[in-house]
Amino acid sequence: MTKQSFLRGTLILIAAGLITRVLGFINRIVMARILGEEGVGLYMMAVPTFILAITVTQIGLPVAIAKLVAEAEALHDKVRVKKIIVVSLSITLSLSFIFTIGLLFTAPMLSQKLLTDARTLYPLIAILPVVPVIAVSSVLRGYFQGKQNMKPSAYAQVIEQVVRIALIAFCIKIFLPFGIEYAAAGAMVSAAAGELVSLLYMLIIFQKQKTFSIRHRFFTTVKAGKDTLHSLMGIALPTTGSRIIGSLSYFLEPIAVTQSLAIAGVTAAVATRQYGELTGYALPLLFLPSFITYALSTSLVPSVSEAVAKKQPHLVEYRLQQALRLSFISGGWSVVILYIFASPILTLMYGTDHAAPFIKLLAPCFIFYYFQGPLTSMLQALDLAKAAMLNSIVGSAVKIAGIFLLASRSEFQIMGVALAIAAGLVTVTLLHYATVLKKITFTIYARDYLLGGAAILIAGVAGRVLETHPMFSSLGWQTLFSITAITLLYMVLLLALGLIRKEELARIPLLHKLMRK
Repeated sequence: MTKQSFLRGTLILIAAGLITRVLGFINRIVMARILGEEGVGLYMMAVPTFILAITVTQIGLPVAIAKLVAEAEALHDKVRVKKIIVVSLSITLSLSFIFTIGLLFTAPMLSQKLLTDARTLYPLIAILPVVPVIAVSSVLRGYFQGKQNMKPSAYAQVIEQVVRIALIAFCIKIFLPFGIEYAAAGAMVSAAAGELVSLLYMLIIFQKQKTFSIRHRFFTTVKAGKDTLHSLMGIALPTTGSRIIGSLSYFLEPIAVTQSLAIAGVTAAVATRQYGELTGYALPLLFLPSFITYALSTSLVPSVSEAVAKKQPHLVEYRLQQALRLSFISGGWSVVILYIFASPILTLMYGTDHAAPFIKLLAPCFIFYYFQGPLTSMLQALDLAKAAMLNSIVGSAVKIAGIFLLASRSEFQIMGVALAIAAGLVTVTLLHYATVLKKITFTIYARDYLLGGAAILIAGVAGRVLETHPMFSSLGWQTLFSITAITLLYMVLLLALGLIRKEELARIPLLHKLMRK
C-alpha cells in the first residue's frame, strides 16, 4: 500500500475535493432547477438529520482509527491494526442498526411537530438505507487515512458525486408527479446510491491491499479488543461529542429558524423558501474552499500523530504552521471571489441572485471557518478532543441563541440567522486557537499574514475594477474572465511574496519536473 507524505496526501485530497465540489455544484444546480426553492428547502430541512445519522453512526471513529492506525504502523504492529478495524466495525454496525430503527419510528413526529412541515417525512425516510453504508465506509476511510494512503478516500469521493449526478435528475423526475415532497425524497435517494457505490469501491481496494483477514476469528478479536476499544473511545467519544454537538446544532437550526421567523410574522412557506436560499444556495458557495482545509485536516491527524509518537515536536509545529498558512491563502481567495462576484455566480448557477446578500455578509467572516478544520485536527492529534468538544458546545450555543434573539426580530428575520451562523463559527475558531496555544509552543509569523492580507486586498481592488468595467457583454464570459484574471493575479502575488514555498511546489509532479529542468 503506497504511503504519501503530508503534502502529497494533501494534494491528492485537494484535487479530489476540487473535482467533488465542482460535481457537487452541478448536482445542486440540477436539483435547484428541477425542485425550485421550496423543494430545495424541503431537502435541506432533512439534510441535518442525514448529517446527524452520519455523526451518530461514525461516533468519531474515522479520526480515532486514523490516529491509532498511524501509531501502530509506526511500530509495525499489524495485529493491533486488525483489532482496530474489527472493533470499529462492530461498533459502527451496531449503532447504525439502532439509529435506523429509531429514525423509522420518530420521523413522523419530527416532520410534523419540530420541522413544522409534514412534507419533510419522505426525505427523512429516504435517509434510512444509507445509514449502514456509512457505518462501513467510515471505518475504511479511517483505515486508509491512518495508512497515509489518501487515494482510495479521494477516488471514493469523486465516485460518490458522479453517481449522484447520474441519478439525481432521474430520481427527482420519477417522483415529481407525486408531489414536491416525493421529489425531495428522490434527491435523497440519489445521495444514498452515491454512498453505496463509493463503499463498494473502497471494499474492493481494501480486499486487495489488506494483509489480514477480517472474518477470521472476528468475534474472538472483538472480545479480546478491550484495550483497543478503550483507546478508540478515548479519542472517538470527545471527537464525536464535537460532531454530535455540531450535528444537533445543525438539526436544531431549521427548527429554531422556523419558530423564530414565525414569531417575526413570517409564514411557514416563506420561511422554508428563505432557509432554502441561505442553506441551499449561499452556504454551499461559502463552504467551497473547505475541500482544501478538509484535505489539510485529514492529512494532519496521522502526520501529527506519527510525529508525536516519534517525539518530533518541531515537526508538529511546522505542520500546524503550514496548514494554517495554506488555509489562510485559500480562504482569502474565496473571500475575494465570492464577495465581489456573488450576484453573477448565483445568477449563472441558479438563475436567481436572491442569496447574494447572505454571501456578502458572511464571506469575510468565513475566513475564520477555513482555519477551523486544521485547528480541530491538531487538537485531536494532541489528545485534546475533549477540549474541542467543549469549544463546539460553546459555539453551537452561541449560534442557536443568536438565531432566537435575532431572527425573531422583524428588522433582522432571515438575515439574523446568517449573523448567528457567523457568530458561532468565529467563536469556535477562536476557542480552538486559544486551546492549541496552551498545549504547544507556537510562533506566530505575522509577516505571512500581513503579506497575505495585502495580496487579498490587491486582488479585491482588481476584482472591483473588473466588475465596474466589464469587457464582455455576456454575463457568463465576463464572470469567467474576471475570476480567472483575479485567480492568476492572486497566485502571482502569493508566489512573489513567498507565501507558497518552493518545497511545496516541488510536491506537485508537473512543477517538480519543470523545477528540475
